[in-house]
Amino acid sequence: MAFLRTLFWIVITVIVVVFSVNNWMSVTLNLFGDLRADVKLPVLLLVVFLIGFVPPYVWMRALRWRDARRNLMTSRANITNILPPAPASAEPGIGPVQGE
Repeated sequence: MAFLRTLFWIVITVIVVVFSVNNWMSVTLNLFGDLRADVKLPVLLLVVFLIGFVPPYVWMRALRWRDARRNLMTSRANITNILPPAPASAEPGIGPVQGE
């Protein structure tokens, strides 16, 4: 399975490198007013990808961290609140009579 995962990432890397080499041209971005920026197309695509990818990834990691902390606190609370077992009665379902 690790071989297939490695092969997948190698294929993706080769595709990205070939795309970047074939599209290595400058793109002019019109920013504010007369301000312009010349950026290489693959760099622009990488920046746009990261702007779209990083915030949801950070959000997902924060949720997973919070859930892991909550599970840890719950398991610790369950361990400290374990009650000793009740004494077994002679007949099942019949417990000691109170008030006698």
